[in-house]
Amino acid sequence: MNVNMFQAGDNVLRADQEEWAVEPRHVEELPLPADFFWGTATAAYQIEGGAAQDGKGKSIWDTFSHLEPSRTNDENGDVACDHYTRMLEDLDLMASYDVDVYRFSIAWSRVIPLGGRNDPINENGIAFYGRLIDGLLARNIEPIVTLYHWDVPQELYDRYGAFLNTAEFKADFESFARLCFSRFGDRVKKWCTFNEPYIISIFGHHSGVLAPGHSAAAGHDSRIEPWRVGHTIILSHAAVVDMYATEFQPSQNGVISIVLNGHFYEPWDAASEEHKAAAQRRLEFYIGWFGDPIFLGKNYPAQMRAQMGSRLPEFTTEEMTLLRKTAPSNAYYGMNHYSTKFARALPGPPTEDDCTGNVEELATNSEGKSLGPVSGMAWLRVAPDGFRKLMNWVWDRYHLPIIITENGCPCPGESQMTLNEAVNDTFRIRYFGLYLDAISRAIHEDGVVVQGYCAWSLMDNFEWSAGYGPRYGITHVNYETLRRTPKKSASYLEKSFKARRRGQY
Repeated sequence: MNVNMFQAGDNVLRADQEEWAVEPRHVEELPLPADFFWGTATAAYQIEGGAAQDGKGKSIWDTFSHLEPSRTNDENGDVACDHYTRMLEDLDLMASYDVDVYRFSIAWSRVIPLGGRNDPINENGIAFYGRLIDGLLARNIEPIVTLYHWDVPQELYDRYGAFLNTAEFKADFESFARLCFSRFGDRVKKWCTFNEPYIISIFGHHSGVLAPGHSAAAGHDSRIEPWRVGHTIILSHAAVVDMYATEFQPSQNGVISIVLNGHFYEPWDAASEEHKAAAQRRLEFYIGWFGDPIFLGKNYPAQMRAQMGSRLPEFTTEEMTLLRKTAPSNAYYGMNHYSTKFARALPGPPTEDDCTGNVEELATNSEGKSLGPVSGMAWLRVAPDGFRKLMNWVWDRYHLPIIITENGCPCPGESQMTLNEAVNDTFRIRYFGLYLDAISRAIHEDGVVVQGYCAWSLMDNFEWSAGYGPRYGITHVNYETLRRTPKKSASYLEKSFKARRRGQY
């Protein structure tokens, strides 16, 4: 084996992995349904910029990205990709890719700067999103709108701790959602309430690597906070789904759901019942935590309740009634997925603040075998079989049509590449091809209903605590000039989806 390596961010790419990305072996392109839609995804804080422009208020990410010492690689989203002022250029860019849909989020503090139900509305913010939606529709691109993508107004955090006060947050989130439905719902037919509640709860309120940065080391109770946050999200989602169904759906004819992320987990030792059980338990602690109450109208998974005990909040009788009422209203399952990991059962009892189900996540199994080539992020390995298995797991458990709301990867070493090197993103093309084949196989061979696919991301952008290092975009962004340059993966996706839907593959 050739052991030559070159630096790729926080990890390295071996020469054999480089060959994996570019070798000419054929990837069988399997068909997709004729009505299968595709597009790209972004999030407001990651691309918009305009941090204080036209009356926008602060979010927790405006605060978190300016902390000293920096938690975000000495970078922030003040300008980001400047989408706020370059929106028309970005609309034309999407149109040139012939996308069917565009998934974006509304910055809560841009439309209600202070965030609360009694606080003033910023009509400049409303007008911006109105122009964006109208511009999409004029180009025959359907908007998929996420209400909350991690950027709660800072004022609500200062007033009552945001998610840590369920009653207050739920009331303010309902008010924000009602504003969005009333102003945009005549044109928006697909809504997402929250993006990745697991990340909000664990990364924001357990490890503290994302805003608002809560952790035991920072003086917060990581034994309790993540579960309170998750509880708040579940109940706020259900309340908004109920409100939408009652007040808006009859006239607007839209659908609403939530976006859950998750790795798939393979047992660290496939011959061990202990590690097979650990893989299933990890999926329940990751996805079932939110999916079971939201999509089944059930309590938290039994294994979670058994381990967590009183740390896990209880649903009241009224809350369970609301969950059962709104569960059938979830018209689709929004799936964000990037990679697969091995799950190893830990020996001994779980620690006091364990959030994994007493499971260790690993990139290699008991035989030292890895799941696949590593991308530009150490945790993200190419593992399309796990993607197919996750779609089956979700379908079997919730039996809802799936929309892939995020999927993609950064190429190894991409952040150090020249423009010409970066746009020739063969590693990403290979990744996309394998993951799209996994969707086709899940549909045709397994009977899973998958309706559409959103690539992450439309363009390189601010990747949260990693700053501007990882580049996930199918469009290159020069962060000095903000020039957009299509990568080869954009053309690949356009042509591939056309061919797959027509059966011309």
